[in-house]
Amino acid sequence: MVLGHESSGQVVEIGNAVTRVKVGDRVAIEPGVPNRYSDETKEGRYNLCPHMDFAATPPIDGTLVKYYLSPEDFLVKLPDGVSYEEGACVEPLSVGVHANKLAGVHFGNRVVVLGAGLVGLLTGAVARAFGASDVVFFDVFDNRLDRAKDFGATHTFNASKLSAQELADEVKELLGGQNADIVFECSGADACIDAGLKVTKAGGTMVQIGMGKNYTSFSIAEVSGKEMKLIGCFRYSFGDYRDAVKLVASGKVNVKAMITHRFKFEDAGKAYDFNIAHVGEVVKTIITGPA
Repeated sequence: MVLGHESSGQVVEIGNAVTRVKVGDRVAIEPGVPNRYSDETKEGRYNLCPHMDFAATPPIDGTLVKYYLSPEDFLVKLPDGVSYEEGACVEPLSVGVHANKLAGVHFGNRVVVLGAGLVGLLTGAVARAFGASDVVFFDVFDNRLDRAKDFGATHTFNASKLSAQELADEVKELLGGQNADIVFECSGADACIDAGLKVTKAGGTMVQIGMGKNYTSFSIAEVSGKEMKLIGCFRYSFGDYRDAVKLVASGKVNVKAMITHRFKFEDAGKAYDFNIAHVGEVVKTIITGPA
């Protein structure tokens, strides 16, 4: 099966009825196409469509090819000044956009991001772009935390030796005695889920982005006692790709800062092997081409 779902490219051919794009347009490719008639799609939540065809999800082939066929309404034009590399980064950025919309992030919010991997970094960056006054990143890798400073971090902390309660206490100190209005859990780790619930203020919101085990244990009393919102997050939906492109074009989110490695198209296999062998070092690897 062909891999790849974070891609951009140039339109080289169109069907007779296509009106939204033309040959020569530079575009970001949204990789998931729902059934146009499902209830979820009609409700405006097409990311939840059970009949979704998503690139590189069996049995659907991915985008790591010279020519890829896409519906016109799942292409977003790249403005002048936005590179193909930046266009390929729109896919994970859209996850961050969707998560922030779900949480309702607005000016002055105190935000905590658990996990400073690719999606965590971008989610924090979007929170700052949406107006959050504090964005605290926690991770166990110092190199990721150093990079978080380019993605809107106001505070960073290595959580490798902290219990969930100690992490919550640290957040409270960093935020001047306050818990977080909004928490984005981006690791999927049990300990981070537990910590996220403790870090969230009464009446606050935690968005679960990270994918860990199918089943986990956490304190439901924490959720009920605080009357907090615990929201699931799955990919992105209507308008998120478009808004992600706008954030890049406006300079409000610098996705180039997350690109750590590059490989040529013919070396794609080596790129995947490299990522597996250097999991703590890699943030985003770009495969360029083909010519």
